[in-house]
Amino acid sequence: MPDSEVKENFDIKNLTSFKIGGAIKKAYFPKSISEFEEIYNYEPAAQVFGNLSNTLVSSSGYDGTVIITTGINEIIINGRSVYAGCGVKGPKLAQTAAKNGLSGFEFMIGFPGSLGGNVFMNASAHGQCISDKLVKVKCFSKEKGLFELNKDEMEFSYRTSICQKESIIILGAEFELTPANPEEIQAKMDENLGFRKTHQPSLALPNCGSVFRNPDGDSAGRLLEAAGAKKLSAGGVHVWENHANFIINSDNGSSLDVLELMYKMYMSVKEKFGIELKPEVRFLGGNNLREGELCKILNIK
Repeated sequence: MPDSEVKENFDIKNLTSFKIGGAIKKAYFPKSISEFEEIYNYEPAAQVFGNLSNTLVSSSGYDGTVIITTGINEIIINGRSVYAGCGVKGPKLAQTAAKNGLSGFEFMIGFPGSLGGNVFMNASAHGQCISDKLVKVKCFSKEKGLFELNKDEMEFSYRTSICQKESIIILGAEFELTPANPEEIQAKMDENLGFRKTHQPSLALPNCGSVFRNPDGDSAGRLLEAAGAKKLSAGGVHVWENHANFIINSDNGSSLDVLELMYKMYMSVKEKFGIELKPEVRFLGGNNLREGELCKILNIK
């Protein structure tokens, strides 16, 4: 049995940005890479998550084991080099770099997610993306254990990396940033925060960020709005009135409510434009037959 924090029948709802989710059979909370490795070797079937900012957890719960990596959160700065653990939240990393006069993380100032998830999906905003300054990534997989991949080996593209193809877990990453005036960096972060406040819902409104990826050469938000998605709702959730690619949990909605609404949004665009939108949201569940059916239709992993 690993010597690490573990909770059984853990109520995960308040850890998710959607504020949705049932009981998890067993949840581990490692504080270091060595703890993570010990846990994973003991629980090789465990699902690994970070800040759960783009994950929908079933209201029916999950009968398996999860590892939450937010405790792996060290930041090491050496000149222009910055190493961050997978659990470091985007705003914390942006602010730390700014205080040290290092530019390259300004776009993460409003991100609710942690570094592992940001690297996993090559997160981007405001003309910057996580791969721009990345040097190498500390990884883990069942087959290889601990290993490193450089930027080219990560196979980054829009909202994706090699991690989705090969089930690679990210435990940390090293970056080479650009020296700049701290006041100019702060001004850029303030500008980015201002944009986010006017174009995306506050986390005071429980949501999971962008629901669907932008298709090539177009915007998911534009397509959804043109298809009338802003009028859609299901149970306790609805499409945000200010941007059609966000779902708000406004009235104690369930995971099934979210999936039903995603299906309505998906079908509205498919019927009007013949385009099948791809979800950005991940799902953890398995106890509800209808949820399984919807995830299969929507191609949610």
